[in-house]
Amino acid sequence: MVQQKQKRKRKQGSNMSNVGQLERKTQSRAVTFFKEQLNYDYLGDWEYREGNNNIETPLLTKWLKARGTPEALIKRALRKLDTAAALGEGKKLFDANKDVYRLLRYGVKEKEGTGEQNQTVWLIDWENPEANHFAIAEEVTVKGDQLSPKRKRPDIVIYVNGIALGVIELKRSSVSVSEGIRQNLDNQKKDFIRNFFSTMQLVMAGNDTQGIRYGTIETSEKYYLEWKEQNSIQGLPAAGVTADTLLDTHLAQLCDKHRFLQLIHDFIVFDAGVKKTCRHNQFFGIQAAKKHVTAKQDGIIWHTQGSGKSLTMVWLAKWIRENITDSRVLIVTDRTELDEQIEKVFSGVDEEIYRTQSGQDLVATLNQPNPWLFCSLVHKFGRNGEAPSDKDDEEATKDYLEALTKNLPNDFAAKGNLFVFVDECHRTQSGKLHEAMKALLPEAMFVGFTGTPLMKKDKKKSLEVFGPYIHTYKFDEAVNDGVVLDLRYEARDIDQHLTSDKKVDQWFAAKTKGLSNLAKMQLKQKWGTMQKVLSSKSRLEQIVSDILMDMEIKPALMSGRGNAMLVCASVHQACVVYDLFSKSDLANKCAIVTSYKPAASTIKGEETGEGKTEKLFKYATYRKMLADYFEQTEEEAAKRVEEFEKTVKKRFIEEPGQMRLLIVVDKLLTGFDAPSATYLYIDKKMADHNLFQAICRVNRLDGEDKDYGYIIDYKDLFRSLDKAIKDFTAEAFDGYDEDDVAGLLKDRLKESKSDLDNALEAVRALCEPVKAPRNTKDFIHYFCGESGVEPTDENERNEKEALRLTLYQTVAKLIRAYTNVANEMDQAGYSLAEAEKIKKEVAYFEKVRDEVKLASGDLLEMKRFEPAMRHLLDMYIRADDSEVLMDFEELGLIDLVVNNNGAGLDSLPEGIRNSEESMAEAIENNVRKTIVDENPVNPKYFESMATLLDAIIAQRREQAISYQDYLEQIKALAKKVVNPTGNNAHNYPTSVDSPAKQAIYDNFGNDEVLTSKIDTAVRYTKKAEWLGDRFKEREIVNAIRQETSSYEVDINEVMELVKAQKEYH
Repeated sequence: MVQQKQKRKRKQGSNMSNVGQLERKTQSRAVTFFKEQLNYDYLGDWEYREGNNNIETPLLTKWLKARGTPEALIKRALRKLDTAAALGEGKKLFDANKDVYRLLRYGVKEKEGTGEQNQTVWLIDWENPEANHFAIAEEVTVKGDQLSPKRKRPDIVIYVNGIALGVIELKRSSVSVSEGIRQNLDNQKKDFIRNFFSTMQLVMAGNDTQGIRYGTIETSEKYYLEWKEQNSIQGLPAAGVTADTLLDTHLAQLCDKHRFLQLIHDFIVFDAGVKKTCRHNQFFGIQAAKKHVTAKQDGIIWHTQGSGKSLTMVWLAKWIRENITDSRVLIVTDRTELDEQIEKVFSGVDEEIYRTQSGQDLVATLNQPNPWLFCSLVHKFGRNGEAPSDKDDEEATKDYLEALTKNLPNDFAAKGNLFVFVDECHRTQSGKLHEAMKALLPEAMFVGFTGTPLMKKDKKKSLEVFGPYIHTYKFDEAVNDGVVLDLRYEARDIDQHLTSDKKVDQWFAAKTKGLSNLAKMQLKQKWGTMQKVLSSKSRLEQIVSDILMDMEIKPALMSGRGNAMLVCASVHQACVVYDLFSKSDLANKCAIVTSYKPAASTIKGEETGEGKTEKLFKYATYRKMLADYFEQTEEEAAKRVEEFEKTVKKRFIEEPGQMRLLIVVDKLLTGFDAPSATYLYIDKKMADHNLFQAICRVNRLDGEDKDYGYIIDYKDLFRSLDKAIKDFTAEAFDGYDEDDVAGLLKDRLKESKSDLDNALEAVRALCEPVKAPRNTKDFIHYFCGESGVEPTDENERNEKEALRLTLYQTVAKLIRAYTNVANEMDQAGYSLAEAEKIKKEVAYFEKVRDEVKLASGDLLEMKRFEPAMRHLLDMYIRADDSEVLMDFEELGLIDLVVNNNGAGLDSLPEGIRNSEESMAEAIENNVRKTIVDENPVNPKYFESMATLLDAIIAQRREQAISYQDYLEQIKALAKKVVNPTGNNAHNYPTSVDSPAKQAIYDNFGNDEVLTSKIDTAVRYTKKAEWLGDRFKEREIVNAIRQETSSYEVDINEVMELVKAQKEYH
């Protein structure tokens, strides 16, 4: 088997297409760049080197020896590092990586011998980057956990003192970087080389045209970041470094020796189970802040909402702690949830923050030299749940300051070198607070943080109070970097006069213009019952109908994956709206979250006998909502308001299908842990900060299929309904300078039209090279390769796969873009004829996509990429008379061939069904894919199947057999492939009676006794969840070794086979 493998490797190497060479070319250039421009050592091409590891012990030992570390200490430090890096026994990659990071960051504390003093062994010299040994190796072949059958070969690995700290996957320029990112993510899976990543700090993917995207371990694709750096004298690439491509530039910026270590030392956080590193704005924000800190100059950091302000605070505080003598940091926030959030994030960099309990406690803490890190809360309360007014704000500040100054001890003097971070420093009252704090702490340095622009009227004041901007990262920059989403804005007019049925029908028709007839009928039935419930047509009821309709027809909402928030003007209005929603489909899937608490004291003296007063209605609705949710009596449930808020919020974020709408007044619109939503409906007068922060609820990237955040404005805050030209800097944002809110909102219809045009263009361009006459067969050849002339070269197969993935993604994007405006094609500016033509074209490309997916065998794997797509297709695109095809999502094409003697083949799309050649190629592709996927389970058996398949294809292509004979033969083969055990042709001995035993028998010399020994050893030794656990796997290896000691078998190969057997798992 080994010989075969090497032969295969050589064969592949010899006919390497120029595609593979292009990839190698990029890699060789990058390797040269590391050696010549960045002065890294080159360790070599490690493709065939045995025992590659993420800790290269000889290199690390050599470096430690050269620094004069005693031998005994080196041994102990290495043992500690190995233990930290080991996975298995339930230890996750995140935990191992965190343990390794701590040893790198804080050194290994060890004794040379018993009774000796503890010493710190530094595995990296952070003080003098140049004193470390920086090197790269390429094509580093790594074996999976213990004896995993999977080997992977990262393109370039960065070793510092023999420890792998960075990995780079490179692609040629025509293949998207996201392919490289996916490769990195695959490599970190349990089945591959997850153990190799336990020391990894930066995980990168790149090509010449897009440059590098970087993340860290387990970073999901959409959070991979692009580095951006302004040209400046101090900036990178350093003087003397020549960067010819964007890839070179990024490598020079991220892998420069000083910068690489700085990123690892100062910008890593393990935040609630997720390891994170910094975006460029956080990095340069802190570089700028360091200068201010050293010069003790106050200032403001404005990083737009959602760009990671809390992490910036944490990293800056940590840097101050480690670099400024006697330093202490006080963080002032004005909401409890900010307080809680900050505490969590600090624990991610191994720091504890003390939350002071009162003004008096704060004074006492300041008067002591410890703790070094503490925070304080300026409490703000509105009256029972309503929004706090400016007056309330002022009161809160006044109370806070009084508590501080009232109890000042005579000997009060703040201890230590104090730095005060004021969060959300844009609030108006921060001026007074600041002056008082300055008086109390005259020596302290103040840094203001804000996520919203400063108001014109406050600008002067804030800048006077805090000093200049230290660093800014505005909304439009964040959108360009893909850190936050573009926002789509639409003002909606509520027509108060929907009194006649005719009017209602017109409204319904307009709303459902683009739907298929079937979808319209179903919706109409549902709507009929809805209209009865909402019959009095008040304005609020219309808003409720409007939102319910959106939930049914808006692509981003109807999938049950999107969610929405409705901002009401008062708690009472929120209750009225909730009451209406609870009679609709949204019953149990919506909730009110405000600061209101339904206490009996709030309704004293309210019973007048004339219906419910507002207060009583609020009280009753709230109590009923709690009782329904917790399924308890009202008395019991009323005590659980806070718990209700937490659980509802959690569901809203994690299971939007179960909690689709939150109704809010003021709470949840601002602050760290306010949840993000897909749609924000506003029915409340808002302006400036409140509006800005509310809008930022919908610009977070929190779903693969979320392209935009949507704002629906019932109060016409921007007065855009009566103005043809929409100026989103006017009126509601009047308080801001125009530049500061540039690019914040975009007109929904205008943008949707350009999305659709671009999406169409992209799909047309992708399919352009398909040969005429462009039948199904031609599309299959272009996207799947021609069956039977399938090149054996791995790269071309990858090429086709990448091409298909692009097809699926661009068509899915097209479908989403189309369904977004299908009901309003005329308002968007398309003529009737254009709209009809576009609809046909979308349907055509959807059919092409379906056929390719089926013919290539990608179908089942693609399901997870396109949640909710079926729903959109049924609603908007499939014509009513189009044949209903079989549900292929559950069955692949190969199952149709095998089941009921192939009867299911009649239900294939006609493009495939009506062409013998398309049908043949589709079946062959699917059979081949199954053979390749199943090969590890029984290599011998499936290699013989592959040979049979090649023979059948050759006969078909030479027309040596009739199509009918061909179908019979391929069906018979497909059966053998899908069901190896039903195969009695092999005449196995009677004891070889399961797929696993047959695999062992076939691949290790057809020896019945050996088969039985191996099978028994595995079954008696294996423990639960052994796969991927080094220790449990080792036990099985030892058992097999013992049982087979008298045979000549390669234990690794046996183990590879054993791991592939489902029945042993």
